[in-house]
Amino acid sequence: MSSLTELTAQIITARAAKKDMSTEEFQQEMLIVYNFLKGIESGASPILTTEEQKPEEPKVSKINFKQVFKKDEVICLICNKGFKTLKRHLSVAHQLKPGEYKKQFNIPAKYALVATAYSEQRKKDALDRGQGEILAKAREAKSVNKAAGSANKVKAPVPAVKVKAAVPAVKVKAAVPAVKMKAAVPAKVTKKKTAPK
Repeated sequence: MSSLTELTAQIITARAAKKDMSTEEFQQEMLIVYNFLKGIESGASPILTTEEQKPEEPKVSKINFKQVFKKDEVICLICNKGFKTLKRHLSVAHQLKPGEYKKQFNIPAKYALVATAYSEQRKKDALDRGQGEILAKAREAKSVNKAAGSANKVKAPVPAVKVKAAVPAVKVKAAVPAVKMKAAVPAKVTKKKTAPK
């Protein structure tokens, strides 16, 4: 069985491979791991003291841009995984926008979150399809239009606003009162005279 010192060294070595640490952080990590392993070996429950339980303050260490922005991949500084492009990974896995990520790790704006080889391949493919020429023509046409527009920049007169005449109000006639009609008078019925008897 390995001694505590050997186990501690193995654990710290693995940890240091994933994270850049200063000498002070390295020594502190060694003490924490060693005491933790010693507690396990003695049979005591390995509960960290409050001093050791302090959450790590997110320290922004200096970034080695050559290690992070490689030719074939860009390393995510949150999860230490490599990708061709980080934009989608950041939004899906970490709910971050590229600008927020760059601000969090003090990455200058000039660094694209895309692997160099991937970017160059996309550029080559676009040029092979002739998109470079199309883009150049569009830029040239835009600059010509802009130059022509600024040289002949005369404000067009504002047309007079036509005001429509007010629509006259519609007059509503009063309701015609109902005509009272007299009931028809029945014709007089003449009684037949009967002869006297």
